[in-house]
Amino acid sequence: MWKFWATYLLTIAVAVFIVVIICQTGERLLVNGSQAVNSIANEPQTLTMVKIGKPAVHLVAQLMFAMATVLLVGRCLGQVCQWLNQPAVIGEVLAGIALGPSLLGAIFPPATATLFPDTVMPALGVIAQFGVILYMLNVGLEFDISALRSKGHQSLAISHGSIILPMILGCMAAIGLYPSLAGEAASFTPFVLFVGVSLSITAFPVLARILADRGMSQTPLGVMALTCAAADDVTAWCLLAIVIGIVQSTAADALWVVSCAAIFCLVMLLAFKPLLTRMITPSTLVEPQNSAASATIENRTSSQVIFLLAMGLISAGITDMIGIHALFGAFLFGALISHQSAAGKGLASLLNSFAPVMLPAFFAITGLRTQIGLLSSFADIFICLTLIALAILGKFGGSYLAARWSNVSHFDALRIGSLMNTRGLMELIVLNLGLDLGVLSPKLFTMLVIMAIVTTMMTGPCLAWIDRREKSSSPSLI
Repeated sequence: MWKFWATYLLTIAVAVFIVVIICQTGERLLVNGSQAVNSIANEPQTLTMVKIGKPAVHLVAQLMFAMATVLLVGRCLGQVCQWLNQPAVIGEVLAGIALGPSLLGAIFPPATATLFPDTVMPALGVIAQFGVILYMLNVGLEFDISALRSKGHQSLAISHGSIILPMILGCMAAIGLYPSLAGEAASFTPFVLFVGVSLSITAFPVLARILADRGMSQTPLGVMALTCAAADDVTAWCLLAIVIGIVQSTAADALWVVSCAAIFCLVMLLAFKPLLTRMITPSTLVEPQNSAASATIENRTSSQVIFLLAMGLISAGITDMIGIHALFGAFLFGALISHQSAAGKGLASLLNSFAPVMLPAFFAITGLRTQIGLLSSFADIFICLTLIALAILGKFGGSYLAARWSNVSHFDALRIGSLMNTRGLMELIVLNLGLDLGVLSPKLFTMLVIMAIVTTMMTGPCLAWIDRREKSSSPSLI
């Protein structure tokens, strides 16, 4: 066991050293060159920063029409993707892109302007932000800490192996991307780290849905993949929180932001989690003796669900005030809740009912920001294809090598690599953060959205191909 931990810690130390060297080398190279960044964006964009030229006229009606369009088109394309054995989230993302400047706006610009006028965008942005915060609260709620503990060093090695290689490849690629594709507000080191993290994301919820659809959720491989994805998400979001803290602060304040975030996490884990456990456990232990007792327990559980939802929003607000974004606080609070408790199950049911209504607004915002027409030259297309290749090589290759090192069979290691290469909605959330903060330019944002779609769509066909290869292989080759 000590050999494993020695090798693991040495690998982490080497990876950190390589990333630091990449950042320092890039900084030195840029000192001798031009410091100007040729960003397409004239100003950082956010989900709610929209210039309004005219007073709002029938704002509620316009918002309802926009939401109805997004819901219907997203649902239709989601069904089409499910018929093609693809995650429904792909169809919803494509719906947002189709309604934006990449398709509808290019064919008939007045249609996009009518469906999504400037007066509607701030309200749509608020709905999108709120929907994503609730989504991240649910992702944290689905995170099973006990499963992570039971799998121990094996899942930790695979998950971190799937982060280290794409992180290094992304940081190396960012050196060349920075002069022409960084956002206006991006300094070199945060940009490099952000690109590295964006290539390291795994979509835990999409991965869980793929496993469930294939009947693999309860298999040893499925449990291992879910555990690795959960550990991957926690690590990646911690890294992202640090990067956001650096981006939103000056050099002098960055340490303060990270310190406040660390203190908040410790308070939540050491003080609030035990209190939370004592508060929500009794309702799951009491068996109702009659209808009156059952009604009392149900009323208590409903009150606990509302309390948990309110506290999740407060946690999100605190982390936003700290400077590491509200999504991190929502995810952290969700992870503290026992998903086996009655209140936890009630909150999950409530959040799952919100998601189909509110998340399409996020896909609409993402689609309106994705401008495929910006990839107008061969060089742009080449860069986009290179990013896709690096993302696949890093995530698939890192996961496969780490799985084989952890004594996982060849074909199961291939399956883990394919599953960990799924990015989906989690990647889109990260990319929108990068565009909001001015770290990514619209062109690079579009490239990385395409990368997220391609790598997510690969998962199903890759798993089917691996199954065929395993069946056609002799047992001696496994």
